[in-house]
Amino acid sequence: MGQLVDRLASVPGREGRLTHLELLPRREARTEDWPAWAAPDVVAAFAARGVTRPWRHQAEAADAAHAGRHVVLATGTASGKSLAYQLPALTAIRSGRGPRGQRGATVLYLAPTKALAQDQLAGLTDLGLDVRVTTHDGDSGRDQRDWARDHAEYVLTNPDMLHRSLLPGHARWSAFLGSLAYVVVDECHHYRGVFGSHVSHVLRRLRRICAAYGADPTFVLASATVAEPELAARRLIGTDVEAVTDDASPRGEVALALWEPPFSAGSGENGAPVRRAASSETADLLADLVAEGVRTLAFVRSRRGAEHVAMTAADLLAEVDPSLPGRVASYRGGYLPEERRAIEQALRNGDLTGLAATNALELGIDISGLDAVLMAGFPGTRAALWQQVGRAGRGAQDALGVLVARDDPLDTYLVTHPEALLGRPVESTVFDPTNPYVLGPHLCAAAQERPLTEADLPLFGPTAREVLDQLTEAGLLRRRPRGWFWTDRRRAADLADIRSTGGSPVQLVEAGTGRVVGTVDASSAHGTAHQGAVYVHRGETWLVSSLDLDDHVAVIERAEPDYSTSAREITDISIVAEREHRDWAGCRLSFGEVDVSHQVVSFLKRRQPGGDVIGEEPLDLPERSLRTCAVWWTVPEHVLAESGLAEQDLPGAAHAAEHCSIGLLPLFATCDRWDIGGVSTAVHPDTGQLTVFVYDGHPGGAGFAERGFRAAREWLTATRDAIEACSCVDGCPSCIQSPKCGNQNNPLDKPGAARLLDVLLGASVGA
Repeated sequence: MGQLVDRLASVPGREGRLTHLELLPRREARTEDWPAWAAPDVVAAFAARGVTRPWRHQAEAADAAHAGRHVVLATGTASGKSLAYQLPALTAIRSGRGPRGQRGATVLYLAPTKALAQDQLAGLTDLGLDVRVTTHDGDSGRDQRDWARDHAEYVLTNPDMLHRSLLPGHARWSAFLGSLAYVVVDECHHYRGVFGSHVSHVLRRLRRICAAYGADPTFVLASATVAEPELAARRLIGTDVEAVTDDASPRGEVALALWEPPFSAGSGENGAPVRRAASSETADLLADLVAEGVRTLAFVRSRRGAEHVAMTAADLLAEVDPSLPGRVASYRGGYLPEERRAIEQALRNGDLTGLAATNALELGIDISGLDAVLMAGFPGTRAALWQQVGRAGRGAQDALGVLVARDDPLDTYLVTHPEALLGRPVESTVFDPTNPYVLGPHLCAAAQERPLTEADLPLFGPTAREVLDQLTEAGLLRRRPRGWFWTDRRRAADLADIRSTGGSPVQLVEAGTGRVVGTVDASSAHGTAHQGAVYVHRGETWLVSSLDLDDHVAVIERAEPDYSTSAREITDISIVAEREHRDWAGCRLSFGEVDVSHQVVSFLKRRQPGGDVIGEEPLDLPERSLRTCAVWWTVPEHVLAESGLAEQDLPGAAHAAEHCSIGLLPLFATCDRWDIGGVSTAVHPDTGQLTVFVYDGHPGGAGFAERGFRAAREWLTATRDAIEACSCVDGCPSCIQSPKCGNQNNPLDKPGAARLLDVLLGASVGA
């Protein structure tokens, strides 16, 4: 695969685009005998599917679960994690039945998507065992739900259904919950940010209700990519978890290439240079690989982008051989099921060589035989990157992955600093179960399910009593000798919308049909679902015709505009309380609570592909206020004077440092740059000094700013390095310009930002 990359990079005109090539060596399989406790018919079923012996990590995790120890299995994509929990779960079901086949042990499987649950259902069914298994989700009919509750032994569902259906109706599910032996939490790295905080409390409520019915289920968590797995899993379920991380599955050689598109002839805001679009560069590479017969999957962020990549690659191939364009297709949401199945089969049997797919779809299918994966932009986390690369080279096949950088600070930093991607663990899963805006509604839901007692409070964390007292004072709960009771006639579960991060979600309603396509968080609707916004949902592109904030409805219609949009907002911030700080030789790094007021004032239109700014349109939206958490740093006047920075454009230097630090924080906290915001000023009224803030964009905080505080030296060093490494002169979208800046990216001082960060980081050494 290394030679293939060299050929791609040596095409005339591509000089300098390959910034790094990493070769990961082959790995041989290590196996174990089947555990003696495993049911013979279950072992036979796996053997019939070609699994003659389990890999060592499968056996180790299965043994831990069978012994009743909570376990998290964190091994690579396609490493057979399903067998590790299915083996003890199916054995418990088969051996626990009564003399007349009555269910004696049950299993609850939780997945972040319905597609993954359906994939698991198909795998379990293919084993051919006599196990009563079904899904319980939004697509399940009444009869299916009743059968699941009364008869099923293995129920596949998701956290939202657990929160809204099983737990509020636990009395009807008492037989199932009272015999619950295992809870499987698959793809557990998905549960991060505010969503992760919600899910952590749903799982705590599940443990509490199971205990009331005499059950103490063993939790098995699985993820191909999660850092510090035992810590993340413990925070998620609220008790100690054993980690299995040594991947014993076979792997071929993996070549990972980092690729940076060149600057284009176009220009962006304030005349700044812009790089060639990652999608256009990906289309070129896809065409080259298909021409060489390399079976390739290209991940692209949007449906329009996926179709652009496929069409452009087909046009390029037509110039080489008229028979080649038909070997490339796009794959995204919106196709009929039979169309998707036909494309999958064509890729499997070799009729298709290249496929462009949306990131949102994530191809919840198992396609073997792929040789290469192209990624049009960093997928957000190292975890997601390795998952996507893992789509190629399954088993012992060699594989190629190519990361094509988008025009933003994080992508640019990664392709010029490969050490930030390679040889490092994936990101820690960041979420904060103590967030009172999350904890409060779940305490109410728990109280409605079963009155809360003093003995329950440790399960919900150290701040539970304080939040409980606030709920009691507000009249939402009432204390009685037997505990705290829910006092309202409403369903308490409705107070905690676990898919929303700030208030009642805004519904996305299709114009003409009234069909609800999806929802968007109220906290982000101003910036993503305003009138005129181009909104990408599940890979499909929509145009927002109106946003009604009172009724929480955005009316959208299908469209294929040749531009994207990004909102501009102005922000003000005040410090409420400093929780922690570090003194850095006169400078100060702080973490605490802040009040943020911000208002979306306009939005930019950018031509796609290309990224050129083609217009800006004003918006009239109300100001919003938010109490959240922030990390901030200050540099006093005497330090600025001693360093010579006092003569610089301090507002521009601080502003540029703020923008780039927001772009780089996702490298250290599992967030998107749109989950966080920032404010910078040469003199802030609360500190009297030059101050730069980065805050969580969710009520009560999501853990991102705190992660920035903990990793401040590494984070801000990466920020400084990203600014210095960018080859532009005065700043561009790859370093210090932000697509959501309310001040039209002005003032910005690139050299001043680098010097300012040098001063701050110099002060941090030894402090």
